[in-house]
Amino acid sequence: MDIFNILTMVGGLALFLYGMHVMGEGLSKASGGRLERILENLTSNPVKAVLLGAGVTAVIQSSSATTVMVVGFVNSGIMKLSQAIGIIMGANVGTTVTSWILSLAGLEGNSIFIKLLKPMSFTPILAIIGVSFIMFSKSERKKDIGTILIGFAVLMFGMDTMSNAVKPLADVPEFTKILTMFSNPILGMIAGAILTAVIQSSSASVGILQALCVTGSITFSSALPIIMGQNIGTCITALLSSVGANKNAKRAAVVHLYFNLIGTIVFMCVVYLLNGILDFTFWTRATNPADIAVIHSIFNITATLLLLPFSSVLEKLAYITIPEVRRAEEEQEIQGTAVHKLDVRFLDMPGLATSQCRDVTNQMAYAARDALFLALDLIDKFDEEKAEMVQKLENDVDDYEDELGTYMVRLSSRHLSEKDSQTLSLLLHNIGDFERISDHALNIMQACQEMNKKELKFSSKATEELAVFIQAVRDIVNASIKVFEEVDCELATHVEPLEEVIDHLNAEVKKRHIKRLRKGKCTIEMGFILSDITTSFERISDHCSNIAVSVMQIREDNFETHEYLNSLKDKDNEAFTMEYEHIKKRYELP
Repeated sequence: MDIFNILTMVGGLALFLYGMHVMGEGLSKASGGRLERILENLTSNPVKAVLLGAGVTAVIQSSSATTVMVVGFVNSGIMKLSQAIGIIMGANVGTTVTSWILSLAGLEGNSIFIKLLKPMSFTPILAIIGVSFIMFSKSERKKDIGTILIGFAVLMFGMDTMSNAVKPLADVPEFTKILTMFSNPILGMIAGAILTAVIQSSSASVGILQALCVTGSITFSSALPIIMGQNIGTCITALLSSVGANKNAKRAAVVHLYFNLIGTIVFMCVVYLLNGILDFTFWTRATNPADIAVIHSIFNITATLLLLPFSSVLEKLAYITIPEVRRAEEEQEIQGTAVHKLDVRFLDMPGLATSQCRDVTNQMAYAARDALFLALDLIDKFDEEKAEMVQKLENDVDDYEDELGTYMVRLSSRHLSEKDSQTLSLLLHNIGDFERISDHALNIMQACQEMNKKELKFSSKATEELAVFIQAVRDIVNASIKVFEEVDCELATHVEPLEEVIDHLNAEVKKRHIKRLRKGKCTIEMGFILSDITTSFERISDHCSNIAVSVMQIREDNFETHEYLNSLKDKDNEAFTMEYEHIKKRYELP
């Protein structure tokens, strides 16, 4: 074997690893975060957890990604540790699918059916289809499918290149001698663990082992401990991911390690004991890629069946390793901030991260609305507890804006699907409007606080007028939040006429106050307070309009906002004028 064979082998390995990365990324992107949300909403049924963990891993082709995702869910407080254990076990089962796909490369036979099953027979077709989808299709979904097909083709081409490059090693006695060293269980496990820890993918390290099988030097006795070590080595990804996470997230990573350690120890003891008693005839026989897939599958399925009934024991082991803290401290650690769902681990899964941003922005919208509605209640009757709650909610909304803004800027640099990119753009547009609504809620609360302190009250007539005005403000806020949450473009078209009515109410209330002022029925001081409150109302409606327009803007392919608003308010727009007049009658001042 010369230097050119070595370069070919390294090149094949590089293509293999890159193809696996591209295929996994394409699969994750094509799922659009749906698979992750299934896990997020998981029930406490352990069998269902295992099946879902296996299913998700089989689809995204990475047990490491699934486990890191679970660590993120636990760190965010979205998932309990007890729920995570089943998913982690299922992820180990799901990852065996990759080894079965790769084992197709080792098929031998001259029949047309077997030849068609061999990856090198059909991967060129998949590559052509994938390139066609990426280059000529405008559909985002087809482009994602194209990425998956290209990734698979590159992976299989790399696997074939690597296998062909290592074939000459069969005639190198030194290489055979090195591999026979791995028949020693300890050395084999260490080698498998180190390889997997370095490339952080058990699927990839199993694929490399399958490629080496073509040399005929990998026997069952040497393959078994390497595969066991590979299962232990894959835990490094979750352990690294848990650094800086809360204690429960660390426990989830530790459970993954304990599951593989205990499973390996039990499995190895049983297999070597049986071999000592029965003297397996296949023990020194050379393996092929399918044999590796079989060993990999038997171990992970057996370990899952064995340890699933003892999942509570694994949980207790994790608590012993990562000791419990006082409950109050633990709760504070889990919650962290109001935006605990925005875990940095999700940034590598843009579909999931975008979904989490959407959920957190919805919470921000509710907090801003609650702050405003509490402040509106204070106009009629001041309550110190409600005033404090307004202040707290306003602070929470500020935290939401800071954390969301920072997180979404980081997320925007990732490779997003068209749909996720649009969603992110909508969220970035709207968090400022929600924050300003909560600011105006605080302004209203402070105006009410001043009235209470100075023992001032609005006249009965002003109170009646404000009641109508307040109802209009409540309605436009509720409508705009519904528009945002449901991306309801139809409802969005009804927000702008109501905003125009609120502008009219603002002008009319101020005009009526001036009349009362001239007649001596009201004071200048109360006029200033009234003006502050109604101005806040008018500006809140402007932000509601911004929210509704941005939803339509994203859905209608970024049309010009000002042009749209001007066309709405054009005198020739009969539909807008009719709706405006209809809404105006609904909010007539007494």
